Amino acid sequence: MSRIRSTELDGDEIESLLGTGGVGVISFADDDEPYSIPISYGYDSGTREFYVRFGFAPDSDKRRFVDDGSVASLVVMAEAIDGWQSVVVRGSLREVTEMAIDSHAAESVRKINIPFVTIYDRRASELEFELYRLEPDTITGRRER
Repeated sequence: MSRIRSTELDGDEIESLLGTGGVGVISFADDDEPYSIPISYGYDSGTREFYVRFGFAPDSDKRRFVDDGSVASLVVMAEAIDGWQSVVVRGSLREVTEMAIDSHAAESVRKINIPFVTIYDRRASELEFELYRLEPDTITGRRER
């Protein structure tokens, strides 16, 4: 069985993988209970901040995990001809209210790449959407070597 080796991504490689937005998986924990969901994100390389939009159903478990100030881990992955790459972002989520949206935030929000597929089991009109900023404490990346 061959062993896959990996190396760290440098800053330019991380920026390239993150682009201006895309899709990834964001994870939270509440004591011993983990919670992970696929999301779309926008990325502002100037401020190194991420923007995500969550849809909450009235009886959403997600609401319990997604609170202002909660710690989150976002994983973005890509596979290319020469192997896989991934970036892991860890930091705090802060709700972005309309009053708090500045020009940089507005530009990043416009970059959110929302897929054409919906993963909600309800119509969008039944959901409450909120915008959050992920303020990274760490951003690390690895690629297959």
